[in-house]
Amino acid sequence: MNDTKPIIYGAPWCAFCHTAMGYLDKLGVKYEYKDVEANPAAGLEAVNKSGQRGIPVIDINGEIIIGFDRPKIDTSLKSHGLTA
Repeated sequence: MNDTKPIIYGAPWCAFCHTAMGYLDKLGVKYEYKDVEANPAAGLEAVNKSGQRGIPVIDINGEIIIGFDRPKIDTSLKSHGLTA
């Protein structure tokens, strides 16, 4: 397995952000959470990576996924060696 940690850009009020974090928790994938509301620099980082202002933005080793798109998350995690 790979040591790369996905980054989830989100906010405390974002249900899909919590769903994404819960899903990675369930899979046992460690990740970094960046609160775009509490940290404006993280918000700008998310916008620069994704080209839009919606959340969650999930960065898996440079692959950007917008929203909780489970099939894309699964494919990306597997291709980056983060899940079997």
